[in-house]
Parts: sequence; C-alpha cells; structure tokens
Amino acid sequence: MNTHCVAFFWTICFIPFLLYSQSQKKSMEDLNYPYAVKKVTLSNQVTIAYADEGAGKETLIFVHGLGSYLPAWKKVIDELRQDYRCIAIDLPGYGKSGKGDWTYDMAFFADCIDGLVKKLKIRKASLVGHSMGGQISMTLALRQPKWLQKMVLLAPAGFETFTEQDRTWFGQYVSAPILKATPTEQIERNFHVNFFGAKMPDDARFMYEDRLFMRETREYDHYCGMIPKCVQGMLQQPVYERLGEITKPTLILYGNDDLLIPNRILHPTLKVATVAQSGQQRIPHSQLVMVPQCGHFVLWDGAKTVAASIRTFFSTK
Repeated sequence: MNTHCVAFFWTICFIPFLLYSQSQKKSMEDLNYPYAVKKVTLSNQVTIAYADEGAGKETLIFVHGLGSYLPAWKKVIDELRQDYRCIAIDLPGYGKSGKGDWTYDMAFFADCIDGLVKKLKIRKASLVGHSMGGQISMTLALRQPKWLQKMVLLAPAGFETFTEQDRTWFGQYVSAPILKATPTEQIERNFHVNFFGAKMPDDARFMYEDRLFMRETREYDHYCGMIPKCVQGMLQQPVYERLGEITKPTLILYGNDDLLIPNRILHPTLKVATVAQSGQQRIPHSQLVMVPQCGHFVLWDGAKTVAASIRTFFSTK
C-alpha cells in the first residue's frame, strides 16, 4: 500500500472514530436532577434551566452559589413547596443552563434573572440567594426592579471585603488550569469544608459525585474557565459600600460554623458573626439569624431552620 493509500485509509477510519467518541462523551444534560427541568431562552440568547415546584401566594426564586447548581436547594424546596411557588435556577454556564463566551460577573447574572422573571411573566417575586447567589441577589436588588418583594440571603458573599492584594491572591490560585488539575481527593476535601464540622453528610454526597461526573463531560473545560470569571466578578463588582441603598425587607442567615466565610487564609482572625453583623447593620430593613451547628451550606445543614425562618419572615408584614 503506497503512502497516499495509507493516509486515505487512516482518514476514513480515524475521523469517524473521533467524531463518534466526541458524540458519545458525557454531557451535563445527563446530570440527574430531583425535579423536572424546564428551559427558556432570554432576549440576550441565554438559555436558563429551572425547576418550578409548588404553588402559593409567594414566588421564591432560588439562586445558587459558586460552583453549585439547582439540586443544592432540594432540602429547602421540599420544606417550602407546599405553600410557596419555588423556582430554582441553574445560573448561566452552570448545570443544564446555556454555556457561552459571557462575562459571568454579578451584573450579567442579575440581568439574566431579571430577564427570566419578565420572560415568565411573574409580577411579584422574592429572591433567595446562597453565597455568590446572595451577592447576585443584592446586585439585582440595588437596581430596584419593580417585581422584587423581599430578599433572603444565606451565607452571602459580598459582606466580606477584600484589598487589591487579596484580589491578586485570588487571581493566582483560582485559575482554569488549577481547577482542571485538582485531584479527586482535593475535590472531596473541598466539599467537606462546606458543611458543619467539615464533614459532608451522606445525603449530600451526590453533589461530590456529580462533580466527578462533570469532569468527564464535554462542557468541563468551559466550566473550569467560567469559575475564575465568577470569582473576579464578585471581587470587581462589590456591593458592601452600597448596602444602605437596599430598600427591600431582607432576611440574612449564616451558619455559626461557616468555614468559608470569612476566608480563612486571607482573614484568619475574622469571625463569621463579625462579617454577618457588619453587612446586616448596613441594610436598613434587615434581620440576622445565626444558625447553630451549620457550615457554609446552611441551606443543607440547617434546611429546617432556614425554611422556618423564611415562613416567619414572609408571614410578617
């Protein structure tokens, strides 16, 4: 067989194999969610995946945190959906929502949530945001959309402040190559530290297993490139100095034993209660609940307390 024939042979055999391999690669669409997922495409061409559970006079929109996704709200939604309409979203770039070359900063996410509310023709709704989702919620509240009634912030980012030196540190240690190279053991440790006593509960282990699954998907490179943009978005679009402009009634909950806020490397002597009180005191119509025996994932460790606090909050005029 001459050289041209060999090249032709490998072309017709290898390229179809390559295409088949790519088509068989896993997708984040294959993640197993606890609720039926709906999708809507916004005017900016961003597709949002969301779950719409329950019914009631109040509509709650649940906004997850950095590196998280819609299923993280399961325990809270299961507590509330008997009496509230609960809409939990995958933020753009996460889970089953659309992926694109977007900024992934707080303003971008806030615009998308505002667009979703208008697309679904929801007249009145309240935001429930965890961690980065809390900062996104505050960013949106500062724009004073007519549909926003109240706001619930669970261990929100945005109360802890960072210097320019701190921002440089984040830029060095949160990058796409570092995220992609993170070993399995470290990923597991990263999950543990979110929970009370730095121990991931058995019923939360699916989040870790889903992250391992995500590493095998064709969207994982995009995911690793997106996370640093989200971190920089939080740092470059702070809300702390503008908290006094938030006019909507706000409920704030932190776990007493949060190991992620404040940042233990940059602010080793700062206490979680200090951060929580500092932010709460700036928001005019706000109240703070410190939840005992709860870590950063207060929506999981303290789901019943979170749900009960939300019920009380919405029953108060």
